[in-house]
Amino acid sequence: MSGSVEPATGAAAPVGRDRGVSAGAAFLMATSAIGPGFLTQTAVFTARLGADFAFAILASVALALVVQVGVWRVLGASARRAPELASELVPGLGPVLVALVVLGGLVFNVGNVAGCGLGLAVYGVPEAAGAALSAALVAVLLATPRAGAAMDQVARGLGVLMILLTAAVAVVSRPDAGAALRAAVWPGQVSWLTIVTLLGGTVGGYIPFSGAHRLLDAGVSGPSAIPRLTRSAVLGVGVAAAMRVLFFAAVLGVVGHGGVLDAANPPASAFRLGAGEWGYRFFGLVLWSAAISSVVGCTYTSLSFLESAWPRLAGRRAHASFAFVALSLALLCWLGQPVRLLILAGALNGLLLPATLALTLLAARRADLLGGYRLPAWLAAAGWATLVAATAAAVLALGDLRRL
Repeated sequence: MSGSVEPATGAAAPVGRDRGVSAGAAFLMATSAIGPGFLTQTAVFTARLGADFAFAILASVALALVVQVGVWRVLGASARRAPELASELVPGLGPVLVALVVLGGLVFNVGNVAGCGLGLAVYGVPEAAGAALSAALVAVLLATPRAGAAMDQVARGLGVLMILLTAAVAVVSRPDAGAALRAAVWPGQVSWLTIVTLLGGTVGGYIPFSGAHRLLDAGVSGPSAIPRLTRSAVLGVGVAAAMRVLFFAAVLGVVGHGGVLDAANPPASAFRLGAGEWGYRFFGLVLWSAAISSVVGCTYTSLSFLESAWPRLAGRRAHASFAFVALSLALLCWLGQPVRLLILAGALNGLLLPATLALTLLAARRADLLGGYRLPAWLAAAGWATLVAATAAAVLALGDLRRL
C-alpha cells in the first residue's frame, strides 16, 4: 500500500523492527476489536450473568484463537489479501467481499468516531468537536509517509494504556476473583448466544483481516512465515482477551457489591461506581483510546480491501484515508444515532463471520494457492466446528437485525 506502509524489499529486516511489525499487527487486530461496543457489551453481559460470564469469555477466546490463527495462516501462506484470495477461489467473489466488508466497516466507523467524541466529552470537550478532532488525527496518521510504523506504535501504546487503566479500576473495585475462576470452568449457567456474540464482536467483519493484511503489507508471507504469523495472531487474541478479562473484573466488583449500572451508559457507570470520580476520568481516556484505535484499524483495513479492487487507490492513500474518515464523520452528523449504528454494525459483523471463515477454510484446502502449505487437521476441524456455531448465531441474529 504505497504511501502508508513499508513495502517488502526481500532483505531481512532488523530483528527489532521485525518484532515491532509483528507486535504492531497483533495490537492493530486487538485494538480494532476493543471499541465502544466491546466495552458496552462486556459491562452489560457482566451485569446480566455475574461471575458466570467468565465461562463465556473463556469459550469465546478459544474460538477466536481458532479463527484468527486459521485466517492469518491462510492469508499469509497465500501471500494474498482476502479479496484476492476470494477471487482465486470463485471469480468475482472478491469484489462482493470488498463491498460487504467496507460497508460494515463504514457503519462501524461511524460509531467509533462517535465514541471518540463521548470519551473526550468526559473532559469537557463538546462531543462534535471531540469527534472531529479525533477523525482529523486518524486521517493525518494514515497519510504520513511512514504510516505503517506510526500505526504500529499508536496501536501498541493505546493498547497498553487501556489495559493499565482498566487494571487499576479492577483492583479498586475488588471483584470476587475466586467466584470468577470457579465459574470459568464450572458455570452455574451457560449462555451460548452470549458466547457467539462475543465471538462476532472479536473476530467478525473486518477485524480478523486487520493484522493479517498489515503483515502482508510488511512483506511477511509464504509458508516459511507461518510460525511468525501464528505468534502474532495469538498475541493479538491475548491482548483483546486481557482487556476483556480486566474490564469484566472491574464491572464484576461493582455489581458484586450491589452497584447498579446506568442503562444509558453501563461501562461509564461501572468505572464511576467502582473508583469514584477519578475512575470516571479514567473511563473517558479508555473510551477515547478504544474508539480512536478502532477508527485506525477499521480505516486501514477497509482501505486495504478497496485497494485490492482498485489498485490505483494505493497511490492515493492520503486522500483515501481522509475521505473515508470524513465520510464516517459526516454520516455521524447526519444520522446522529451512534448507539443504534453500533448495534447494527455489530450485527453486520456477526453475519459476515460465517462467510469470511468459510472462505478461509475452503482456501485452506487448496495447497496450490498456499505455496504447498496445508492447515493441520485439528485446526481445520476446529475451524469447521466454529463455522457451524457462527452460522447458527448469524441465523439467530437475523431476527434482531430486522428489528433495528
